[in-house]
Amino acid sequence: MFKVNDYVIYKRDVCIILEEKLISNYEYFVLQSTIDDSLKINIPKNMSSKLLRHLNTKEDIEKLINKIKTIPLLDVNSKNIEEDYKRCLRDETLESLIAIIKTSYFRNQSRLAHNKKMTDKDKYYYELAEKFLYNEIAYIYNITYEDAKKYVLDKLN
Repeated sequence: MFKVNDYVIYKRDVCIILEEKLISNYEYFVLQSTIDDSLKINIPKNMSSKLLRHLNTKEDIEKLINKIKTIPLLDVNSKNIEEDYKRCLRDETLESLIAIIKTSYFRNQSRLAHNKKMTDKDKYYYELAEKFLYNEIAYIYNITYEDAKKYVLDKLN
């Protein structure tokens, strides 16, 4: 399923599989983050299908952008909104990142309308979801993070 030189997502970060190696009679993939070249991660090869996923394609991203407006918000009045955000992050789909971004943005707009500031947890999960979403898009299109963000926003307008 995965092989050396494949670009993959591991815990929401874009990585390249550098090599396969044997450690204590177990086969491992050695991953390197595309953001931090000094970061190398050993993943058991027999767990790779659970821990890794292939990058989305440009076609996948275009489909995602076209359906952003139909991706539902999380329950904005939930007492457990942080748990909802965490569940979405574990989901590993870009749709779940969009749900976090839309929900935290909506909650922020609502709070600002009532002269309140954005909560720290909304800000944290909003920025985290943006980072994961735009980093993957930037890598797929070979553009900067800021250009990826602009690309998505331009497509929505």
